[in-house]
Amino acid sequence: AYNLSSQPPFINIQQFYIEGFLVERIQELGRVDIRWNNRVTAFEQDAAGATLSITTPAGDYRIRAQHVIDASGSHTPFRKWVGASVTAKKGDDRWCIADVRFANRPPTERHTWIEAPFNENRAVWQHLMGDDVWRIDYQMPPDADPEQMSREDVVRERLTRQFGAGTEMEIVWVGPYAYKSECVDRMRHGRLFFMGDAAKVVSPFGARGGNTGIADADNLAWKLAAVMKVAASPALLDSYHEERHEAATHNVLVTNRTARFLRPAPGIEKTFRDAALGLARKHAFARQLVNTGRMAIANPYSQSSACERTGGLPVQNVSFEWADGSRGTVNELLEWADGNLLALLFGDASRGSLGRLRALAETAPVRCVQVLGAEGRPGAIEHVRDPQGHLQGACHVFGHAWALIRPDSYVAATGESIDASLVHAVGRSLGAALHEGEPA
Repeated sequence: AYNLSSQPPFINIQQFYIEGFLVERIQELGRVDIRWNNRVTAFEQDAAGATLSITTPAGDYRIRAQHVIDASGSHTPFRKWVGASVTAKKGDDRWCIADVRFANRPPTERHTWIEAPFNENRAVWQHLMGDDVWRIDYQMPPDADPEQMSREDVVRERLTRQFGAGTEMEIVWVGPYAYKSECVDRMRHGRLFFMGDAAKVVSPFGARGGNTGIADADNLAWKLAAVMKVAASPALLDSYHEERHEAATHNVLVTNRTARFLRPAPGIEKTFRDAALGLARKHAFARQLVNTGRMAIANPYSQSSACERTGGLPVQNVSFEWADGSRGTVNELLEWADGNLLALLFGDASRGSLGRLRALAETAPVRCVQVLGAEGRPGAIEHVRDPQGHLQGACHVFGHAWALIRPDSYVAATGESIDASLVHAVGRSLGAALHEGEPA
């Protein structure tokens, strides 16, 4: 069921656009109070709640909160305030970004050079972003001076070597950077949750920074909502660290491997890199060894207390048919579920099974939907059709089966019979084991 999602696999878009879209969405929803020019100066927590001390141009004040999410970036002061330990590794690789707009636009395609002859046999990235701006990433010597290598005359010389002396271009922005990898050892400290770059920092290869930050938010948001509505046990919040720390450490590992391929250490690493490049020029099998960045993925969860052993896998945003024949997607189905768990029953079902599903929906925050093929006869009021089997494949089940989907589009559990195993899976995904017939 790969490559069936309604989203494109990879697009380049400037971060300020993402931030703008998020602010616009916040304003549309009308549920969030954005306070500009406010800076948190202290954080304390106790058994009853947490306290934030805040300073503004108009004066200082304090906020009392049940939970606090720190998404303030890699220089966050919250790590120090709660004594969070961090596993970190600093690299010596240096890069310089040149965002460029050309008078005569080059063909729209991505290029990656590992040993670019126009960059002293160092790596170069060339990607198109929004507004006809091309981002050119140049790998620099490890001892390069950031101020010198980002001067406009030096940047233009570098661009001229690549595109030719007669190329008309506008330099939109220049940014030298180095990168490091780090990850807090605990993503939850009492009432405080670390998220995004506040939780972990990775090199930019594979776009695993911002994308996994969004996944952090998806993971925690529905759990906090369920706990605050008393629909789930507070113990569910522990699974945020279990799931997202596993993802964070994996992403650090993957991006560090790319960094080592692009700037290998002398000896075996350099020998392997040179051998991989040599083989890739002649043999297709070796091209998968060329590591210029493994793209961000929805990480599986293998250590979660909130998932059964059959769960922990992501569900792609595939399409299906609503009961009226119109096209729907997984994201729309989750939106219809309105923050509740989603129990999907694939294939025909007995009257007893449908009755048990209805009873479950009455006692727990679960919406139940029967998923039929092109010709199946519905036994439930809420049903959709999956004529091509994309939805069933995305849920990682086959034949007559059920899948319990969480609001963050992850499988909590799968099974074959509508029995106590489904009830137990619902309870586990809400932070507590349930007994059949008892409320969540």
